[in-house]
Parts: sequence; C-alpha cells; structure tokens
Amino acid sequence: MSQGGDRRPIIIRRKKVVHAHHGGAWKIALADFMTALMALFLVMWILSSASEEQRIGVAEYFSTPLVTAITGGDGSGSTSVIPGGGPDPSHSAGERARIDALQRTRPSLEERRFVRNLQERIERAIAEDEELRQLRDQMRFDLTREGLRIQLFDTERRPMFKLGSDQVEPYMRNLLRTMAPLLNELPNDLSISGHTDSVAYAGGYRGYSNWGLSSDRANASRRELLEGGLDPDQLLRVSGFADRVILPDTKPNDPANRRIELLVLLPEIAEAIRHPNVMAEMPSPLLPSEQEGVDESGAAQQDAPEP
Repeated sequence: MSQGGDRRPIIIRRKKVVHAHHGGAWKIALADFMTALMALFLVMWILSSASEEQRIGVAEYFSTPLVTAITGGDGSGSTSVIPGGGPDPSHSAGERARIDALQRTRPSLEERRFVRNLQERIERAIAEDEELRQLRDQMRFDLTREGLRIQLFDTERRPMFKLGSDQVEPYMRNLLRTMAPLLNELPNDLSISGHTDSVAYAGGYRGYSNWGLSSDRANASRRELLEGGLDPDQLLRVSGFADRVILPDTKPNDPANRRIELLVLLPEIAEAIRHPNVMAEMPSPLLPSEQEGVDESGAAQQDAPEP
C-alpha cells in the first residue's frame, strides 16, 4: 500500500452562529444626544448675539418661577383645604408678597439703561482728561440691587487723601468735581460712604479712630461734589464704615480698602432709607454680594449737612 493510502481525512467542523436581532435603542439615544447638543449650541449662539440688557432680562425672567409669581405657589399663605379655595384674610400673602417685594428691589431695564449711560459718560469724561485718565484703574463700577456703585480706592502709589487725614488730594478733588455735573443729570438720590483699612490709630478706639476718619473722608467727598455743582437735595446719606466692610479677596490692611463709595440709589431703595419701616417689607440683604447691612454693621452714620 502506498503512503497516500495511510492518510486520514481531516474533518473541520464550523459552527454557524446566528446573531440575534438587536434593537435600535442606541439610535434613539444618539438622536437625543445630537438634539441636545444642537439646542445647546443654538442657545449659546443666541446669547452671544444678545445685548447686555437682553441677557439680564432673560436671567431675571428665569429667576422667578412663573407659576409661583402668578399663583403664589405652595408657600402663598393660603390655608384653604379646597384646591383653588378663596384666600383667608387672617393670613398674610406669603410667597406672593415676598416675590412682589423682591421685584420692587430689582432695577428695571430702563433704570439699568440710565445708570449704564451714566457710567459711560463718566468714563468718557475721565478718558478726555489726561490727569484723570491715570486714575481709571482706581475706579470700579458695579450695578447692584441698590443702584450704580462707583468705588474710588487708594493705591500705595496714588492715595486719594493725605495719609491719616481727610485732606483731599488734588486729583481726587478734580475727579469728584468732574463727576458732579454728570450725577446731576439723574434724579436719583446719592449715598456716600467712607471706608478704611485695618491700620489703627495709636490711641485706639477711645480717641480719633478709623470710624471718625472714614466718616470725615465721606463728608470731605460730599463737600467736593457740592463744590463741583452737585444738587444738595440729591444727597441722602453720608456714612463711615471704618474697616468693617473690606473688598473681596483683599486683606484687611490692603490699601484698596481705603476707599470712597458713591451709590446712585434706585428710587425704591431711597424710599426705604427715608422710611425704615418699608425696609422690613423688602428682602434682606439688599447687597448679597457684600452682606453689608447698613444698620447691623455698626456704621457711624450722619445725615448729610447743609454745605
């Protein structure tokens, strides 16, 4: 027998695997994901083309739930056991009243437009004066829930006042007198507050201290504004806070905490200052970013005296 006859056949067995039918759930998930991405990019594109006032308006719209604003929500103070039942006059308006008070303290779009316009005119007047242009980095504008806040703060190189006194430096005097006519163009009341760093006087709090210095510097700023032509009737409050309210991300002894703050008050806030009983109806605090609390901080306040 030949060698070829001794060969054994090789049998290869192959299993035929039948794949089960799979669903299209992944396609639905992918479609949802792509739709969400498209919506996100569409919103980002719209926001990038919107103005500052439009963005603020959109933010305010979503800050108060629509149903709560209309019906008062679960916390509206209604004690009726029947859904949709009438109000109980023995209970307060609850959530609805708080929302209404909150809305009263928010600047309207028109008020924002006025204060933004004031900021632009002040910055333009500073840019046109070579001496004042050097002070631009010592100014800060913030639109708060009380109004437009203008901060003028010290640096080691260029203080606003003589060290340890209320004597105004010439460039600070020029700045305040330049701003006075622009502040006159708005009917809003004005609040002036003085602030210091934590470096204390040798006599401590028993003698002349940072409380007196901050109040005197605020009053000196008031005098310079009046010399520049500010209407005395616009002055509503002049106060000193010593070193109790420091700037965010600064140390208590930072020179930037030696500052003067001019606050162009919104009408509702000015009314609340004139009539403190109205303040209880408004949400507190008015400045959540700083948690100032005018009366709780122990600020040395004084009524604006006649020039």
